Amino acid sequence: MDELMAGKVIRTGEPLIVADTSDDPNLHVERDKKLGYQTRTLALVPLKSADRIIGSLCAINKKEGAFIQEDLELLSMIAGTVALSIENARVTLELQKAYREVTSLNRAKDKALNHLSHELITPVAILSSSLRFLSQKNSSLREEAWRPAVERLKRNLDRILEIQYQLEDIMSERPLEKAGLLSLLLDQCAEELAAVAVEVTGEERIYDRITKHIDRLYGPREAVPRELILDKLVLDRLEQLRPRFSFRQMNIITRLESDTPVLFPPEIFQKVFDGLLRNAIENTPDEGTIEISLRRQGEGALLRIHDYGQGITEENQKRLFEGFFPTQEVMDYSSKRPYAFNAGGKGADLLRIKILSERYRFQITQTSRRCRFIPQDRDLCPGRISRCPFCQSAEDCLHSGETEFSVYFPPKP
Repeated sequence: MDELMAGKVIRTGEPLIVADTSDDPNLHVERDKKLGYQTRTLALVPLKSADRIIGSLCAINKKEGAFIQEDLELLSMIAGTVALSIENARVTLELQKAYREVTSLNRAKDKALNHLSHELITPVAILSSSLRFLSQKNSSLREEAWRPAVERLKRNLDRILEIQYQLEDIMSERPLEKAGLLSLLLDQCAEELAAVAVEVTGEERIYDRITKHIDRLYGPREAVPRELILDKLVLDRLEQLRPRFSFRQMNIITRLESDTPVLFPPEIFQKVFDGLLRNAIENTPDEGTIEISLRRQGEGALLRIHDYGQGITEENQKRLFEGFFPTQEVMDYSSKRPYAFNAGGKGADLLRIKILSERYRFQITQTSRRCRFIPQDRDLCPGRISRCPFCQSAEDCLHSGETEFSVYFPPKP
């Protein structure tokens, strides 16, 4: 750069005219030798981006007369377009590089989640079986001596098992190879296994039980669509779930249109409804309100779960369906009892529902408004309306924040 007049333009940011290169023949002879032509006159202007100089634009050997100020102005106008094109090209390259990196990270994440899903199955199954065995062996002892510890173990095993189920739905792959290998080993060793099982347990039908357990744990499952009457299904499922959040003081209002049939796998509907209801309860303080509505929309049905809780910040809404993304501040996050306020779930429920929506062709949308009294993630809700210093009544909380998830189930084909 120091051997060219362009270097001076780039350093100073000022345009330059060289009327006669013979004034500095050594400099221009060397440059012409490198570039392969003879220069008599020069006009140079800087190429400026928003915050820096990225180069220079040079015109040489004007056909008639010498370069003048008007030539510099015209060259500067052209330089603006050239600089913009160069910057656009640079930004495009950076975006392409970032896209490749994100794609690579997503592939790595998928592999990690898939591996984790597979690796969780066997240890969880063994731990669950061991826990049942311990419960049976401890039945002769005083219940108050062992029951709390066993309940804690069971609750946390259920938590790990739920992670495995969520990962399984997200990755959409069952470990079929493992199922085939286990079934093959079981078939080849059937007589020996049956003999050992009978000797140890005294149970003649243990072989059939083991076979069914392997099929249930590792084998493929098909979600078969059935005709569902959603209003009855919502009420039934709500009653089944109530014992799980009975420790919460929650006002749940249902507005369900009757006779709303859809063709849909019942187990998938259960995952969607359970996940959205739990999300609503965990984000609504005690004494708060949740509305569940169901109505016909076109030929299909629209389910809405609307909580008047703390709401979600705009920034977090952008990443809500990414999975494993808690909306609490990192230092405030803790994994509490399911359905507790701010329970700090794994963040996988909504990702699972989003993936299921693509697989089973239903639509899910979300809107939210963060409570105006706690606009940031670091601002904490006390978890009970009567403890909130900003609310004189439950009605005040209803007008402060809210979140609604809407699920549209298409009509029967």
